[in-house]
Amino acid sequence: MPTTGKEDIVIFIIICTLLILLLVAFITLFIYKYQQKQNIYFKELTQLRITHENELLQSQLEIKEQTFQNISREIHDNIGQKLTLAKLHLNTLPLEKPEQLIKQVESSIQMIGESINDLSDISRSMNSEILLNNGLIHALEFEVAQMEKTGVYEINLFVTGDIIFLDTKRELILFRIVQEALTNIIKHASASIIKISIDYASDFVNLLISDNGKGFTNNMEQKKGIGLINMDKRAKLLNGICEVKSTLADGTTIKIKIPLYDKEESL
Repeated sequence: MPTTGKEDIVIFIIICTLLILLLVAFITLFIYKYQQKQNIYFKELTQLRITHENELLQSQLEIKEQTFQNISREIHDNIGQKLTLAKLHLNTLPLEKPEQLIKQVESSIQMIGESINDLSDISRSMNSEILLNNGLIHALEFEVAQMEKTGVYEINLFVTGDIIFLDTKRELILFRIVQEALTNIIKHASASIIKISIDYASDFVNLLISDNGKGFTNNMEQKKGIGLINMDKRAKLLNGICEVKSTLADGTTIKIKIPLYDKEESL
């Protein structure tokens, strides 16, 4: 039985209504999925920021801890010995020998003066932020000078390219990477020569720390590699890479490559 015009219109309206409902359902589903992805993105971004801030805070705390260890060692091994020797000289002054007395007094004054200068250096190292406010290179120069005072290492710092001041957070993490590398050398390498070089290229800063120590194999690296793992983790936090090359009896070289400009400026 042929349909009438009214029936055709009703069928047409029903079909259009169904299509509209399907379209609305599709749009609603699309918006829901989009919002889900957007929420996941913002959660990941927030977590990334939290991770970054936590890593920054951890770096700051570790730098302070390392600074206190350096201060303790400096006071015990250097300042304490100088002051003890100065006290001994003053307690054993040969009153009957004027010339010897004058020499001992002058020697004591010199050692006390050196101790005062050392204490002044220590006071400047108490706050890592003060060092880093003057830039990464200045902080590294100070760290190198402190290590040289021990007389155990021949340590050299080389800087090439046009120095670019990064934001404090990035320089703080870079400084901690170097500090951790030096700590590894002190603890494990039995080295006498250390080389630190920083090259500022057009888009990257290349950092190299090498020593002439005893080196290690891959298996040894896996056993003691907490410091190396931390360096790699911090390099990745700055969107960089960390490469370690070492052979037994031939020293170790750590290469860090960090982009000068962070693509995620919101971090």
